[in-house]
Amino acid sequence: MRVVFDTNVFVAAMLSLKGPAAQLLEWRILVEIRVIQGSIAEAAADLVIVNLFQGVTTPAGATGAVDAALGGAIQAAIAAGDFAGKTGETLLLYTHGKLPAPRVLIVGLGEATRFNLTAARNAAATAARRARDLGVRTAATIVHGAGIGGLESAVAANALVEGTRLGLYRFEGYRSKPPKDWKPDPDWVAIVELDPARAPIYETTVARAEAVTKGVILARDLVNTPANLMTPTILAERAAAVAEETGLRFQALGRAECKALGMGIYMAVAEESEQDPKFIILEHNGDRDDLPAVVLAGKGVTFDSGGISLKPGEEMWRMKGDMAGAAAVIAALGVAGRLKLPLRVIGLAPCAENLPGGRAQKPGDVFRGMAGKTMEVISTDAEGRMLLADALAYAARYRPAAVVDIATLTGAQSIALGPHAAAVFANDDPLAARLLAAAETSDDRLWRLPLYEEYAEAIKSQVADVKNSGGRYSGIGSSAKFIEHFTEGYPWAHIDMASMSLAEEDKPAQPKGATGYGVRLFTALLEGWGS
Repeated sequence: MRVVFDTNVFVAAMLSLKGPAAQLLEWRILVEIRVIQGSIAEAAADLVIVNLFQGVTTPAGATGAVDAALGGAIQAAIAAGDFAGKTGETLLLYTHGKLPAPRVLIVGLGEATRFNLTAARNAAATAARRARDLGVRTAATIVHGAGIGGLESAVAANALVEGTRLGLYRFEGYRSKPPKDWKPDPDWVAIVELDPARAPIYETTVARAEAVTKGVILARDLVNTPANLMTPTILAERAAAVAEETGLRFQALGRAECKALGMGIYMAVAEESEQDPKFIILEHNGDRDDLPAVVLAGKGVTFDSGGISLKPGEEMWRMKGDMAGAAAVIAALGVAGRLKLPLRVIGLAPCAENLPGGRAQKPGDVFRGMAGKTMEVISTDAEGRMLLADALAYAARYRPAAVVDIATLTGAQSIALGPHAAAVFANDDPLAARLLAAAETSDDRLWRLPLYEEYAEAIKSQVADVKNSGGRYSGIGSSAKFIEHFTEGYPWAHIDMASMSLAEEDKPAQPKGATGYGVRLFTALLEGWGS
């Protein structure tokens, strides 16, 4: 089977723009993933990739076959102390004509007792990056973790594709020329499987993983793009391009339409900027009333200055990523379309800039939302929950089986959980369980926090139904309680991903920058909905 990663829809759309966005140069060559049935020792490629667990001195299986063909070269390297199989460790050997491939790369899997899905994904990413550094054009690899590693074949193959694609990710599109050490990605990577019964499993898995990683890459691109080139209007154009590619129903409501719907809380934020707001609506199986409807809502603040409650300037540039929730929702809807999931899925992305200006909301102002409820502004920097308030009111029209919102909402989430997991709140235990199971499957981590009634005390207002900030303490819980106030008649969960949208450190499958968090989580949630 030959599975090709097409040129990203995002890139094509950006190239069609005029003005500064037209300066985009795209050097990333998206790798093709193949599945080949046969022996890795007989694979014809520039590089063959095998693996080894830490502490193993006599390779077996596919690695053993390569070692035998090389006359015990891998064992010799282990005996000499040149390779131990530690996590992230690699060993490059030259075959001198003993194999069709001129080079062999052995990637360490770490301790067998600690091996898991993340380790499998990272091993694939490490190998893929090393292949790129070597300048190879073609590579053949075994699946890391299937068999002795304890992972199911499909799970291990999925991790390999995700690690390869996501590890090779780069966002360099606005440089005037490539960096001096820049090298292209390999043209293709072949998954080689000796067992003819497993090859068809890998073929199906690769197709699925391609759809998902394309979504994660899109979300990363959207978040990494500078805010002047990712306004609400441009984000809506990207969503329209995704809809056209994947067969989704698309609509984007403008300022007048949102006002007509009574979205006064959302508009209180949107009025501040000269950039027109866009309330993006994507629907997968939109005409299938016979299917359960799941609504995903993502905060889409394309730049957040804090408004009149201005943020400190030093790190404000990061606020180009305050639309990461919307990016995850748009990308996840695209994945649902590509996978043709048997579910009705609606994506809502209320998008706006949050800037100070003559029309800006002020602390102490009161606004009425679509549900008829009123809200007092305490901080104009608590704007994301205001966008979600009207989005969740809009969600009720779909009579949803569940609604999940996702947002880079509070600094308190970052303090509570760090860059290791997003927080999830839910008014429905079965929905929370579905999300936690999806987090386990996808490796987009979640940790459930409580929705205590006491949190509602912090957001009581003397002049409105609720106020948009409860102050410094219990901020993560009171913000979730604020959002819950605007949900009526459906199971609901809120994901605060503030610490998860941007990575500060470079990791094998997660280069520094936008993470694409939420896409794999939502995909796993939707795929498992009927189970």
